[in-house]
Amino acid sequence: MHKILIAEDDKISQKLAARFVENLGHIPFVSPHGKHAYEALKAENNFDVLITDIMMPEMDGRQLVQTLRGDSQFTDMPIVIMSAVVGISDISNLLALGATYFLPKPIDKAEFDEVIRRCLK
Repeated sequence: MHKILIAEDDKISQKLAARFVENLGHIPFVSPHGKHAYEALKAENNFDVLITDIMMPEMDGRQLVQTLRGDSQFTDMPIVIMSAVVGISDISNLLALGATYFLPKPIDKAEFDEVIRRCLK
């Protein structure tokens, strides 16, 4: 059983991602924005995967990925970007920043499950 942090400001996406994580037998923790997620990670560095949206208040997904990848304790943590508002070049830039995978919204359960399984191998 793994702990998965979900940084997402949209309530529907929060609930859906949390349900998918639970259905895989893992424990979801939801943060309402990137700054909260970063503080949760710094306070309790025992999450196995971070799933984050891009467009969020206080600290967006790009800033969160950059901040985490600049911190040696989070260099190997799998980071999954989940977003509806990006193009191909944006996805490429996010992966170059250090994101591990990209999932388009609306979230496809089979694709979500596969990405999480890959992150936890």
